[in-house]
Amino acid sequence: MSRCTAPVRGHSSASAAARCPACSSRSRGYRGYSSYDDYRPTYPSGQSSSGGRSGGGSNTGSTRPRWSGANSSVTYTPSQVRALTPIRKSVETRSEQIPDLRDVFLCHAWDDRKGIAKELHDLLESHDVSVWFSEKDVGLGAPLLRAIDKGLVNSKVGVVLVTPAMLKRLQAEGVADKELSVLLFREQLIPIVHDTTYEALRDVSVLLGSRSGLDTAEEPLADLAIKIAELVKL
Repeated sequence: MSRCTAPVRGHSSASAAARCPACSSRSRGYRGYSSYDDYRPTYPSGQSSSGGRSGGGSNTGSTRPRWSGANSSVTYTPSQVRALTPIRKSVETRSEQIPDLRDVFLCHAWDDRKGIAKELHDLLESHDVSVWFSEKDVGLGAPLLRAIDKGLVNSKVGVVLVTPAMLKRLQAEGVADKELSVLLFREQLIPIVHDTTYEALRDVSVLLGSRSGLDTAEEPLADLAIKIAELVKL
């Protein structure tokens, strides 16, 4: 009885099987695998080997990021998860390196300090998020820029509230513009657009407008506050 010439690994090609005295009779119609690509499993169009969809798909539908609990009251779009995932990684890294960080640095226009900025601040604090907010963290007569520098360094993330007033401040290249430059340098920035659009933001700041973020036109500010709270809590 003829023995196979490759009893352990088998044959790497059809021609090798044809030359084997034991396997030659079975080599007709046999297709050998010459590389991993030849026998890599295939999946339906757009699906990966992990069972997920390939990147660049629609933003419709919802998904749950790894930092959001199963009992969370909010849902995330795929584009939100993609935008927030690098921020979450930065939160985890900075929290390991620097203990006792403030959760959020709230960047806002001066004109919004008693309106939408105060509303967002209060919502975040209601979810036990510690917030650096100039209205309470800059003392009377204290150097403003120095206080902002310290707030940025000692915060996990920066939330920039993009409003019509903020767009005016950015055009003037004021204090808000300096804050954003620092936050953009790191993966720390979460834009929230309110009463304006990302298109209008891109007309003023292409760099900031290129960042994906959150929008109060798409969901209530209260829900966005929950998402930020989930993002910064470890």
